[in-house]
Amino acid sequence: MTAVATLPTTNPLALWYSDGWTVTKRNLIKIKRSPDMLVFAVIQPIMFVLLFSQVYGGAIQVQGTDYTQFLMAGIFAQTVVFGSTFSGAAMAQDLKEGIIDRFRSLPMNASAVLIGRTNSDLVLNTISMSIMMLTGLAVGWRVNSSVPEFFAGVALLLLFSYSFSWVMALLGMSVKSPEVINNASFIILFPITFVSNAFVPSDTLPTPLRIFAEWNPVSSLVQAARELFGNVGTAPVPDVWTMQHPVITVLIGVSVMLVLFVPLSIRKYRSISSR
Repeated sequence: MTAVATLPTTNPLALWYSDGWTVTKRNLIKIKRSPDMLVFAVIQPIMFVLLFSQVYGGAIQVQGTDYTQFLMAGIFAQTVVFGSTFSGAAMAQDLKEGIIDRFRSLPMNASAVLIGRTNSDLVLNTISMSIMMLTGLAVGWRVNSSVPEFFAGVALLLLFSYSFSWVMALLGMSVKSPEVINNASFIILFPITFVSNAFVPSDTLPTPLRIFAEWNPVSSLVQAARELFGNVGTAPVPDVWTMQHPVITVLIGVSVMLVLFVPLSIRKYRSISSR
């Protein structure tokens, strides 16, 4: 009687992890081969740090703290939010170049492309933030909290950037061309980063803008980073729930973005890859 060979059962979770890690490595190698992408991702936040701290810092007064201490959390938040646009731009570019069609022909999990994309952008954001923090230290920024609080602040910023990358990935798959993604993303990014407490206290804004800023998720992220880095000073915190509990607000916002946009992005990817 002839024995029948049986193939070992492969763990679906292990396959999912392997596929995601393979695409992540592919994107990181792409960054390594295109160092100009990393250079420009790093230069922009450095320019913002120097511009606001050295050019405008002397003209902007913040009650109870030095402007550089006040500014840096805002720069960190702006950088990770802007860095999230790489996911959208890269997805739009891959669609244009037909890379998605090549991925479709491979025996891989549909979510692996998106996981690899958002993971690699998280690495890029981590590098940008590290260099930006060194720049901040050079211009006088200091961390006035404990080591665990500092790392909690960094983790919160990166967690927000990761969840927002899924928003931008969905947007990148929804536009007609890569050229459109920049204009579309800036329509979203400029209001939420500049109409916030990132660069000036929200109580200095006109009433409609002040209300928007106080409920803006980026303002909560900035306030949470200031508290965790010990840069709040003695200025009064707005008597709004989102500002009084910024860490909880950010965690709620991150959870909502992941719960909504991860499945929506995967569904969108499956839709466009099945055409």
